Amino acid sequence: MTTQPSSIVLLGAGKMGFALLQGWADLGLVGGRVAVIEPSPTPELSALCAAHGARLNPADSSLAPPDSLVLAIKPQMLDSAAARIARLAGPDTLIVSILAGKTTADVLARAPEAASVVRAMPNTPAAIGRGVTGAVASAGVTGAQRHTADTLLSAVGKVEWLVDESLIDAVTAVSGSGPAYVFLLAECLAEAGRAAGLPADLAGRLARATVEGSGELMHRSPDVAPAQLRINVTSPGGTTEAALGVLMADNGLNPLMTRAVAAALARAKALSG
Repeated sequence: MTTQPSSIVLLGAGKMGFALLQGWADLGLVGGRVAVIEPSPTPELSALCAAHGARLNPADSSLAPPDSLVLAIKPQMLDSAAARIARLAGPDTLIVSILAGKTTADVLARAPEAASVVRAMPNTPAAIGRGVTGAVASAGVTGAQRHTADTLLSAVGKVEWLVDESLIDAVTAVSGSGPAYVFLLAECLAEAGRAAGLPADLAGRLARATVEGSGELMHRSPDVAPAQLRINVTSPGGTTEAALGVLMADNGLNPLMTRAVAAALARAKALSG
């Protein structure tokens, strides 16, 4: 089941807001029902709105409280946008917030008439429709509103619903920051190739293609665990097994990644606290 809102206001259309708008356009959700508020629209944003009939920066007086108000501004702009949010968020408005570090209580404090907030943490692959978003609904969110939020967020990838808002910080540490970890893996693999004697440009191409292809293989094997994919490429006594002996040692990749995620989690908690 999906529920499509009859009116949407997107407040903020930077990289993630633009990705959401593009995803909605691909689903056929954009048109006169969508208003976009972005003080510094890029040519790409203007062209997207024009192509799909979205209203870009309409006068505030022309906007009634929408079914869905999607907050995609920078988190530090929440206070400066509070008056506009309060005007737009009516008692029946669903607020979908992707403001990192801002709790549902933070958002509701700026929207005194609103009762329904979905807090979400997408990641950057949303820009190509391959993101993953952790989402949690406040107590006031109805079943229909949750379906609406799922429709809006799944336009840029998978949505994982959380049972408790306290888990958002862990989502931030794993999938929100996770793309950077994967990009670093590609960097390190390229550097290791260079250290092994490969020309730097060749090592970079090999590392990049390996990470790209492995990710796509995992994407196309949804019923196969990553551990099994690893086993499938590991021949007993072979080169891969030798390398994995280092990566899977007691001081190898697993404890290192655990410490990295713990550091990101601690920082996320500090920023939201």
